[in-house]
Amino acid sequence: MGRLPCHPRTPLSKAISARPRPLTVSGDRRVSIPAHLTARRSPALTGRVRAPGDKSISHRALILGAMATGVTDIEGLLEGEDILATARAVEAFGATVERLGEGRWRVTGQGGFRQPAGVIDCGNAGTGVRLLMGAAAGYPITVTFDGDASLRKRPMKRVTGPLAGMGARFDWHGVEDRLPVAVSGGGLSAIDYVQTVASAQIKSAVLLAGLKAAGVTTVTEAEPSRDHTERMLRAFGAEVGVLPDGAGWRVSLRGGQALTGTAVAVPGDPSSAAFPLAAGLIVPGSEVTVEGVMLNPLRTGLFETWREMGADLTVANRRMAGGEEVGDITARHSTLKGVVVPPERAASMIDEYPVLAAIAAFAEGATVMRGIGEMRVKESDRIALMAAGLSACGVRVEEEPEGFTVFGGAVKGGATVTTHGDHRIAMSHLVLGLAAEDAVVVDEPGMIATSFPGFVELMRGLGTDLG
Repeated sequence: MGRLPCHPRTPLSKAISARPRPLTVSGDRRVSIPAHLTARRSPALTGRVRAPGDKSISHRALILGAMATGVTDIEGLLEGEDILATARAVEAFGATVERLGEGRWRVTGQGGFRQPAGVIDCGNAGTGVRLLMGAAAGYPITVTFDGDASLRKRPMKRVTGPLAGMGARFDWHGVEDRLPVAVSGGGLSAIDYVQTVASAQIKSAVLLAGLKAAGVTTVTEAEPSRDHTERMLRAFGAEVGVLPDGAGWRVSLRGGQALTGTAVAVPGDPSSAAFPLAAGLIVPGSEVTVEGVMLNPLRTGLFETWREMGADLTVANRRMAGGEEVGDITARHSTLKGVVVPPERAASMIDEYPVLAAIAAFAEGATVMRGIGEMRVKESDRIALMAAGLSACGVRVEEEPEGFTVFGGAVKGGATVTTHGDHRIAMSHLVLGLAAEDAVVVDEPGMIATSFPGFVELMRGLGTDLG
């Protein structure tokens, strides 16, 4: 089968279609990104910026909008490459997808997924492909999912296992547990699934499949993972039960429920806001405010950790947006100390450990991060890459199978860091370079557009000299 068209059906498709990595998009302007980016020691950073739309909620808004009947208007959608891949996918499943303006999108759903004409290429989007597999499993269709070289390395059986237990069928086209894989859905039965790893992706895939399964599907978590899917399902008209279960909870969903299109306001992404805020903490004299950041307690583990390290971090203008509490976070240059991060906090900040490790390099003493083996199966082995990059910059790091320890102090820098195309590895080392003695260079910076289009412009606006 051929690949699906790489743009939504809209007059503005040329502005947002997938493209080779040297280009990204900021509003209606195209910004050239070189093969390498360099971060040099920066003067004080000042200013107020807006957080990009939350990546997790952006994926879910598109998918639920496509599963629903009627119109879903989305404000503040993140227009990164991962989200555009999901937009192309839901269009291929039969929804009408339109870009109305910067961050303003409309999805018109037909009440479910239809048989697509070709392979669903999810690019680098791990969340996108796993949630889409769960959704597609509920319909009597057969679809092949694929992705880029990075996504093909990421494990998929953590999702396909419970989906197979519900009755979905999987045909691996190469290495088992890795993309590409064909999913044949329909005729599902509810499952009572107990998660061994706190993962919102697994939980969400099972719940989305459960919408079309006979019976009541439940997911029990020993530790709570982010609850965006539960919140958004309710916004689209579904009944979702959540009951305490020890330290975690038990989420239940009755099959056969129909979704109705709704309005979604996407709050600012705390994972993206972390980078300008981190720079504010380590560059002397800085005061940086990021507006509209989501404050869901299942996503703010990094901010809690920073405060324990002594960070001058304040929140103002708390308010509700899209069913989530948001606020304006200000970070001021701080004298930091190392801490032991509780392993149980990992679920609330798993994507933020790279930037935490970069900040820990400037803290007095050791910062211990354990219980984070999940980092090894993200877009890259993030434990190994952060350890290697920090070590190249003169920082002492002790790596372990399920974590690492960073010993802070003076940061030499002066290294070229290999990112293996991982956006968070790139941005974390660029932040590090803003306060290091010598410049830090990262390769493959074009991948930053997967989650944070406009990152370079935003950081330059605060006073940095990224280039």
